[in-house]
Amino acid sequence: MQTNTPSRSRIRLTRRGRLAVVVAGAVVAGTAVAVPLLTLAGGHEQGKPVALVIPEGWRASQVYDAIDKTLKLPAGTTRKSLDKAALRLPSEAGGNPEGYLYPATYQVREGASPESLLRTMVETASRKHNGAPVAAGAQRNAMNVYQTVTIASIVQAEAATKVDMGKVARVVLNRLERGMPLQMDSTINYALNRNTLRTTQDDTQIASPYNSYQRMGLPPTPIDNPGEEAMRAALNPTPGDWLYFVAVRPGDTRFTADYSEHLRNVADFNALHQSAAAQPSGGSPTDPTGSTVPAAPWTAGS
Repeated sequence: MQTNTPSRSRIRLTRRGRLAVVVAGAVVAGTAVAVPLLTLAGGHEQGKPVALVIPEGWRASQVYDAIDKTLKLPAGTTRKSLDKAALRLPSEAGGNPEGYLYPATYQVREGASPESLLRTMVETASRKHNGAPVAAGAQRNAMNVYQTVTIASIVQAEAATKVDMGKVARVVLNRLERGMPLQMDSTINYALNRNTLRTTQDDTQIASPYNSYQRMGLPPTPIDNPGEEAMRAALNPTPGDWLYFVAVRPGDTRFTADYSEHLRNVADFNALHQSAAAQPSGGSPTDPTGSTVPAAPWTAGS
C-alpha cells in the first residue's frame, strides 16, 4: 500500500551498529548462550577446549574468519568448506547461512573441523527459530520465519538497546506495510562489506540487491546473525506508527511518524556532532559501540 510520503531520495534513516567485545573469553553486551563441547571425530577429547565466541550481529564473513583463527587454519578455509558442510538451511536461504550462524560461545577441542562447527551453529539456530512460538509470531506479522530472521538482523544492526529494538522492528514493518523502501544504512553497509555511520548519497545509488534505498521490500537474505533480543523484537515489535528514526546521541534515539519532525531531529544530530568535531581534542566522535559518527554535517537526503 502506497501512502503520501516525501520522495524516496528525501527519506533517510540513520544506523547505530551494535558491537560485542570479546574479553578474556567472555562477551561484553553479547551472547549468553553456551553450546556443549564439540569433540573430535571418534569421541576423543584431548587437551583443554578453546572458547569460540560468536557475538550477536556478526556477519557470516566474520564467523568464517573466527573459525579459521580458532582452528589455526589458512584464511578462507571455512568459507571454502561450505559446500562440504551439508548445512540444513531453509530453502529461502539458497545455501547462504547468513542469519543462521547462531551467536553463542562454542567450546571447541583441537582437531574439530570447520564443517562440524558450521553445522552446530546452524543446528542451534534452527532449534531457536523453528519452534511453534516463532512460527506463530511470524505469522502474526504476515511473515515467514526466514523473513523474520531477516528483520531481526536489521534490528540487530540498527538498534543499540533492547527498547530501541522493538521500535526499529516496528519501523521496518510499518514501512513494508505502506509500500515504502526501508532505506536502512545497515543494508548499504552489508552490500559494501563495512561498518560505518557515514552513508553518502553516492552510497545509496549502488547497484546491489541489498540497497534498500533503491529496492523495495526486505533484502534477499539476513545481513548478520541476530541474537535472541533482536529476534524477540522482530516477533513482537513495539506498537507505534513510527516511520523514521535517528540516533542523536547515545541513549537518545528519536522515533517519529512525521517527516518534518524527523528533519528537526536530524538537524539536532548534525549540530551536536558538528560541534563535537570542532572541539580542540580533535578526531571524530564515537558512540559507545565504537562506530564513528560523521564529523561533517549530515542531512536527510538531498
